[in-house]
Amino acid sequence: MKKLLRTLLTLSSITLLHHQAYALETDFLPDVKAGIVSIHIQEPERDVGYTVGDVLTREITVTIKKPYVLVEESLPIVGYERRYKGQLIGIDLSKLDYSKESAKDATTHHISLSYQVFTNNVVAKPAALPGEYLRLLDTSSKDKKVYRYRIPSWNFSISPISVFGQVKIEQDMSGYRGPLLLDASPLQTRLTVLLAVLAIALLTLLYMLGKYTWLPRMGGPFAKAYRSIRKAPHTAEGIQGAASHLHEALNSSAGYSLFSNNLNAFLAKKPAFQHIQAELAQFFELSRQVFFEPNADKPAGEQQLAWLARFCKQCRDCERGLIPDSLSTTRNSATRKAA
Repeated sequence: MKKLLRTLLTLSSITLLHHQAYALETDFLPDVKAGIVSIHIQEPERDVGYTVGDVLTREITVTIKKPYVLVEESLPIVGYERRYKGQLIGIDLSKLDYSKESAKDATTHHISLSYQVFTNNVVAKPAALPGEYLRLLDTSSKDKKVYRYRIPSWNFSISPISVFGQVKIEQDMSGYRGPLLLDASPLQTRLTVLLAVLAIALLTLLYMLGKYTWLPRMGGPFAKAYRSIRKAPHTAEGIQGAASHLHEALNSSAGYSLFSNNLNAFLAKKPAFQHIQAELAQFFELSRQVFFEPNADKPAGEQQLAWLARFCKQCRDCERGLIPDSLSTTRNSATRKAA
């Protein structure tokens, strides 16, 4: 067991010495001339709000003109612990992806560096993805000179896992935090239900009170007759015209000429009209007086026309499948008022 521990300690020391020797070797290399290397870096999308375990990825594209070539052994080493002034900075390179594309005059290298954060603090603190040095070999020189090129560092901030002390929200605003949102889905659901109920109620009122043919079963014969009766003048000719429109609507609804003697057959065929059986009988009595008994004692023309309009509205409700209201004013009550 002790022998194994000594072996591991020796390997760790050799690795550390190798990294230190590499750093020292890079420090003494000359910088490559300007214009030999061009670089494009896609940094992480934000520079604040990172905590322990977060991964930051840099996408780097380096183009090197020939006869200079990249020494691929100089690429960053995965797992190497970065230090600053002898202290671990808590940011390690966890993944490296590398590929290259050769052209006639230059070679383009695609380098993806993923760093993971392993440090934390009670308050936010600044940090940086370290600058990396690449070694370039001049293949045209006789002594194969080696140069260095530095990939710049990138600064960001590491946030604490939990808030330390009291924080006033108005003094801790950040464009990356976003607004504090309330869950409005219950209110939206309630509003949707209420709007649906309101729409159904409006359609029901439109169906019950509408005079036009916007919905199914709204363009029946009694709906057309009702529109004509509302426009009829308060004269004897107007009352006869209104009664004629009602007779036409009844005949159209029954499918044959309807009179008081075959009313029971009509009610058997159209049970919805059974709610106004008494009003139907009153209508035929009023119709007989209007057409065949002009000298009979009957209500004034205005009252008769109003009664015919209300009766036609009852018939319209029946043809739409609705239960009509009882007439508040019948022909007999109209007669008493006239008296």
